[in-house]
Amino acid sequence: MTRKTIQDVENFWNNNPLFVGEAEYEPGSHQYFLKHTEVYIDDCFAGRFDSSIIPSRLIGKHVLDLGCGPGFWIEQIAKQFPKSIVAADLTENALNLAKKRTEMLGISNVSFVKANAESLGFADNIFDHINCQGVIHHTPDTRKAFNEISRVLVPGGSFSVSVYYKNLFLRSWPFLKVFGKLLSKLGGGLQGRGREVIFELNDVNEIVRFYDGADNPIGKSYSKKEIFSIVPSDLEIESTFLHFFPARSLPFPLPRRLHAWLDSHVGFMIYITGRKCIAKL
Repeated sequence: MTRKTIQDVENFWNNNPLFVGEAEYEPGSHQYFLKHTEVYIDDCFAGRFDSSIIPSRLIGKHVLDLGCGPGFWIEQIAKQFPKSIVAADLTENALNLAKKRTEMLGISNVSFVKANAESLGFADNIFDHINCQGVIHHTPDTRKAFNEISRVLVPGGSFSVSVYYKNLFLRSWPFLKVFGKLLSKLGGGLQGRGREVIFELNDVNEIVRFYDGADNPIGKSYSKKEIFSIVPSDLEIESTFLHFFPARSLPFPLPRRLHAWLDSHVGFMIYITGRKCIAKL
């Protein structure tokens, strides 16, 4: 298989911005963003946004939202009143969507930058907080992206990063794939981007990649040990937790309490929060 490049990643996401094809509304419309927020909170957090992902003390701080996509996280970060938010993304289409979202919401302290997470064009030690959710598992060199996060973060600054997690279901897929095919026959799957057949796949790595689209060039999942091994040594991990059980992919509704339990105990996304160490004299 040909090794995928950052250009492959850019091309895919520029042609397939997050959530496009999943809603009946025009991308960039008010209804589109409302629906995106609704689905994101319902599916990624089982109906209740986890505010602990974003520090509550961002007043007067400079924040980087790395891989901003259509702007969901900008909206959440702005509620903590930082001095400035830099929204960075690899693709122009994502930045254009995020701009429209912030304009509709009246968020004025945001600047937009086209950026590659593996090679950020920022000076060292300039951001007080870096938010990077569901992004660096799509880049060829995730370790390099983590190193860049560390480089541009001020000593003592905070970070929140999430990547796909090798949860119980992914680790057990060789034994569950028969059940997956049954779910597919019953109508399970994801809308748009050729993902309707995701439960019919045998290769667990293909399932992870397919989640964002049949043509998605890169999608990786990590065990806790694997992701910890690529966190730079000057980033101190303070907490880890799980979220994201994609109930919308199932052919039947999940009771809210069951969805919440699955979200926090066998979520498909691992969140890592912490701080950059302050060098000792």
